[in-house]
Amino acid sequence: MNTKNTDITSDRQQSSEQSMGIFERWLTLWVGLSIIAGITLGKLSPDTFQVLAELEYANVNFVVAVLIWVMIYPMMVNVDFGSFRHVGERPKGLVITLCANWLVKPFTMAGLGVLFFEVLFRDLIDPADAKEYIAGLILLGAAPCTAMVFVWSQLTKGDATYTLVQVSVNDIIMIFAFAPIVAFLLGVTDITVPWETLLISVLLYVVIPLAAGVFTRTILLKGDSVKVENFTAKLKPFSIIGLLATVVLLFGFQGGIILEQPFLIVLIATPLVVQSYLIFAFAYLWAWKWRVPFKVAAPCALIGTSNFFELAVAVAISLFGLHSGAALTTVVGVLVEVPVMLSLVALANRTRHYFPET
Repeated sequence: MNTKNTDITSDRQQSSEQSMGIFERWLTLWVGLSIIAGITLGKLSPDTFQVLAELEYANVNFVVAVLIWVMIYPMMVNVDFGSFRHVGERPKGLVITLCANWLVKPFTMAGLGVLFFEVLFRDLIDPADAKEYIAGLILLGAAPCTAMVFVWSQLTKGDATYTLVQVSVNDIIMIFAFAPIVAFLLGVTDITVPWETLLISVLLYVVIPLAAGVFTRTILLKGDSVKVENFTAKLKPFSIIGLLATVVLLFGFQGGIILEQPFLIVLIATPLVVQSYLIFAFAYLWAWKWRVPFKVAAPCALIGTSNFFELAVAVAISLFGLHSGAALTTVVGVLVEVPVMLSLVALANRTRHYFPET
């Protein structure tokens, strides 16, 4: 790697570390406060939320669409397709993560959803609601993370170039694989999904933001490469605000259900937690068996575990509506994500001596 690329990597790692201290480290707290705010506002002003819910076309809510774009766009600016030239440098880590993300994770998530909501929790949840919760789990399982992976990689002192490669490859695969996988799994679990709405969601929340991000990055790189880091750092607060505002909206609509069934959040979180530790174990043990260096093994396992919950939230709303159990499930995914991933980061750092350093 040349000096210029090394400087970019160093800047990215420093930015990730700072962002973790300000935003991501306390994301669960902010989400929790947004949940309380949403439920409270929903009870105090239900007419306002009803008006917001009616601002939609073809199942796409305009307010939520804007908030989702605000969330996703800064992440897409970070995607560096130039990193593809490094694909052959760490093939084992890339193989492990891609298998975990696309060949294992969506299917185990669907299986766990059916196991918990149609078998173990059958007497606790209405069958119609159970199907929507399963749909939300499937959307989370089929959406690999593209932004927080930089944070997890930094916290394990991972290979930053590998992380860039993984994000870029995942985003390309997501454009073509997300919709077919989701449609197949929803069909397998007997949930009717309109293909048109699913494809529109991928276009709105993956293709367009990715194209905008690539265009912006290209323009910024015509000057100083550091401009990309500075630009995304300035947008980061708006991205978090967009996420939290979406949570407030969702729980404003779901507040009545939550107040009546607070234990529901625990039930939804259970398969998500099980899935996270299961996928991490799968990828991490495979990396150990293959003698993958720790600076690649840890990020590849964490990348395979983390979710692109912003996309899952957006698609759940488009497919099933703001009031749906699927949308609620994806928001619970946001709540669960950070504490679970931090525990896995700690586990990886404590076991690094089992892996080669180079």
